[in-house]
Amino acid sequence: MDIGTMVVLILAAAMVVIAYFRGGEVAAAGWRGTFRALQDFLPLFIGIFVLIGFSEVLIPREIIARWLGPGAGLRGIMIASGVGMLIPGGPFVSFPLIAMLHRAGAGVGAVVAFLTAWSLWSLTRLPLEFAILGPRLMAARLISTLFMPPLAGWIAYRLFDR
Repeated sequence: MDIGTMVVLILAAAMVVIAYFRGGEVAAAGWRGTFRALQDFLPLFIGIFVLIGFSEVLIPREIIARWLGPGAGLRGIMIASGVGMLIPGGPFVSFPLIAMLHRAGAGVGAVVAFLTAWSLWSLTRLPLEFAILGPRLMAARLISTLFMPPLAGWIAYRLFDR
């Protein structure tokens, strides 16, 4: 068990204890919320876990290492930047996928470029951004962040992949 998992479990246990000290109805409401969240998110989590498990088997590590590994250099960073902007969904989708790519041989530079592109350039968010912020503000944001994913990937590559 890693430190992140331990922190989440400790916080969850602390919240359960606090809820019970505040009374049975508070604890019951907390458990109802827990089961409602399970009902809402469990299908998504199962799909993500299946996607990642089968990706690890169906996409050979050699291919990931060749295209996204430290040896791929700038080419891997640019590929990761392009793929990162195409990945839909929130962190529940992207973080497990990114972790799988890293375990399979993707370099730190490519992983950082992927994550940065997903954060800044996500194509699935553009229609909503256009509708709410308008074309001028959306264009300003896109243009001002244009070089960020490759730049962040290159910095990570230089610091951690060499």
